[in-house]
Amino acid sequence: MTTYAVRHVTRYRYAAPVTASYGQHHLLPRDTAWQRVQDARVVVTPEPDEQDEHGDLLGNRVGWFALQHAHTELEVAASSRISVREPELPDDDPPWEDVRDHLRDATDPLAIEARGLAIDSPLVAASPALRALGQEAFTPGRGVVAALRDLASHLHAEFEFDPTATTVASPVDEVLARRAGVCQDFAHVMVGALRSLRLPARYVSGYLETEPPPGMQRLQGADASHAWAALHVPGHGWVDADPTNDQLVGDRHVTVGWGRDYADVTPVKGVIQTHGHTESLVVEVDVERLA
Repeated sequence: MTTYAVRHVTRYRYAAPVTASYGQHHLLPRDTAWQRVQDARVVVTPEPDEQDEHGDLLGNRVGWFALQHAHTELEVAASSRISVREPELPDDDPPWEDVRDHLRDATDPLAIEARGLAIDSPLVAASPALRALGQEAFTPGRGVVAALRDLASHLHAEFEFDPTATTVASPVDEVLARRAGVCQDFAHVMVGALRSLRLPARYVSGYLETEPPPGMQRLQGADASHAWAALHVPGHGWVDADPTNDQLVGDRHVTVGWGRDYADVTPVKGVIQTHGHTESLVVEVDVERLA
C-alpha cells in the first residue's frame, strides 16, 4: 500500500466582523475496500463554540461547527494520513445490459443502494444528450468495465480542462455545450451519461497525487481537491474512473467520500452573519507520498 499525508486548508477573510459562522465539511476520508485511514482530523480557527462529526446515509464522515462570537478570519484545516492500494477489477466483464437488468430486479441491500444512484439528483439529471454520449462507449453487448474505460477516454479527448469555463453552479447541460470545465464537471457528465443508460453511478470526491513538471520541485499547497465517477458492477462492487486524467482510479487517488453529486460531498460550505462581505478565500491542498 502507498501512504499519503494530505493537508487541505480553507481560509476566509472578511471585510467586516462576522458575528456568527455555521459550517459543514466533508474533509475526513473514509475507509474503503482499497483504502485505510490511519489518522484524520480537522481544526477550525478560531475555536468553535460547538463542533461534532456524524455519518450520513452513504457512510461519509460529515463534520460541522458553529462560531457564535465575532471574528474577521476563519480557517478550516484538515490533516489526514491514508494508505491506498490499487483497486481490484472484476474477474469477468459482463455486458453492460446485464448489469442494468440485474440491478433493476435485484433485492439485496447493495443492489438497492446502487439502484438509488441510478436516478436523477439535484445537479445531475438524465437527458437524451447524455444518453447519446454514453452510447458512444456503451455499444450493444460491450463489457461494462471496458465501456466505462472507453467513456473516460472519450470525455478526456472531447472536453477541454478550463477552470474559467464553469463555476460550481454550472449545470451539466452548460458543460456539454461548452465542452469544457474542471474535474467536478467531467465527473458530473460521466455520472449523467451512465444514469441516462439506467446504470447506477456515484460522484466521488477526493485527491490525486500530482507530479511537478520535469526539473521542477513540488510546491507546497499547490495541489487541489479532485473528483471522478464510479459505476456499480454486481458481485464485485464499484469501479471508479477518472475522466479528467483518462484512467481507471488507482493507488494515486485518495477517496474522501461519495454521493449523488457534488452537493452531497462539498468540501466546505456554510453561512455567516455579517453586514460586510467575504474579502478573500484561499484554498491550499498538499498531497505528499510518504517514504
